[in-house]
Amino acid sequence: MDKTALTEIKRISKENHEPEWFTHRRIEAKGWADELPLPKMEHFSGTEISFSSDKVPVLYKSDFSKLPLDTKTNLTQFGQSTVQIKLSQEMKEKGIILTDIFDALRRFPELIQKYFMTQVLKGNENKLNAANLAYLNSGVLLYLPKNTVLSDPVEIKLIQDSTKKINWYSHLLIVAEQGSSVRFLQHLTTFGENSNVANMIVEIVAKQDSSVQFSSVEELSSKTTFYFDRRSQIAKDAHVEWAIGLLNSADTLGEIDSELIGEGSFANSQLVSVTEGKQQSFINNRVTNYGPHSTGLINQRGVLLDQSKLIFNGIGQIIHGAHGSKADQKNRVLMMSPDARGDANPLLLIDENDVIAAHAASVGPVDPVQMNYLMSRGIPYQQAQRLVIRGFLGAVLDAIPDQAVRQEMIAILERKLINGQRYTAN
Repeated sequence: MDKTALTEIKRISKENHEPEWFTHRRIEAKGWADELPLPKMEHFSGTEISFSSDKVPVLYKSDFSKLPLDTKTNLTQFGQSTVQIKLSQEMKEKGIILTDIFDALRRFPELIQKYFMTQVLKGNENKLNAANLAYLNSGVLLYLPKNTVLSDPVEIKLIQDSTKKINWYSHLLIVAEQGSSVRFLQHLTTFGENSNVANMIVEIVAKQDSSVQFSSVEELSSKTTFYFDRRSQIAKDAHVEWAIGLLNSADTLGEIDSELIGEGSFANSQLVSVTEGKQQSFINNRVTNYGPHSTGLINQRGVLLDQSKLIFNGIGQIIHGAHGSKADQKNRVLMMSPDARGDANPLLLIDENDVIAAHAASVGPVDPVQMNYLMSRGIPYQQAQRLVIRGFLGAVLDAIPDQAVRQEMIAILERKLINGQRYTAN
């Protein structure tokens, strides 16, 4: 390992007042990041998007004086700086922990040591999740005690600070103890014009009878190169639902992975993606049934504009012993431009007889029959096209549990579609 990098990691860990065991984990992960390959993914060779960066990010405080604060948001981070943490009275009374990951290392080290990249995923799986541990400079812990049910959602806003040339390594850890329930809303944006990498990991530990509804609205800029790895470990009779609006302009490599460990566990992974310009996106959406009578659902829909490229890989796997389980997936891609490239690849890996498994995939242009019907009613071509697309995405958008998040996704989608139609018209 480069001695300069080793010295920098130790210095950063010391300035963050991290425990010695975490410093050792960082150093170990740096070695993995130097040696391991990029994540393996169908139709991604590793040359389409560049994530190369061996430089240890420096510590700095972001200037958030010009950022408007949303009073409804429970936690806001701008780059490496936590701008605000605002717990409701209900959250305080029920013992909810919502805090900066480095504050959690100091105040709740037992939680970090037990759950942070130890159970749901490890730091030695590929180059990019190893880099997240080695270079970690931002993050959040949400902990729900046993039988805690929150009536209001927990909402966070994470803002990439691209006012400086520095990569962003963020990590969100959610631990839902037995019988707990939460709706979690995340909003990702970029502020600034520098080109940077955003490397973001989410881990969800859903224990017996717990429920986590995870919604995310994402608008990272075209000057960002984005890697994400979102995983959940789902115990007996626990539920995890993903509702992701991947509306970034960034080149993207990402994975959503739900592991149904316990009997009767349930995962529903829903994703909307809209690509534009020369953007490239490669997405793995995987559900693995380990426990008997578990259910894993995938529903992802993409719209391609301009000269963009979008690859959906839907992977449903039922392990031997997971009898009585269900795996169902739908992968659909709508081509809005003759210059775009899209693909939807369903994959079922079944090693058990007593199961229900199905998949569907489609790639194609806007339906001309629907277009003709709308235009025959006096609706202009471009508006009719947007209505058809809204209908195409509606199966996912309508399933998003929070109305405000749903409306926000629709507003962003409308802006992107209008810009894409301008490209096609030209």
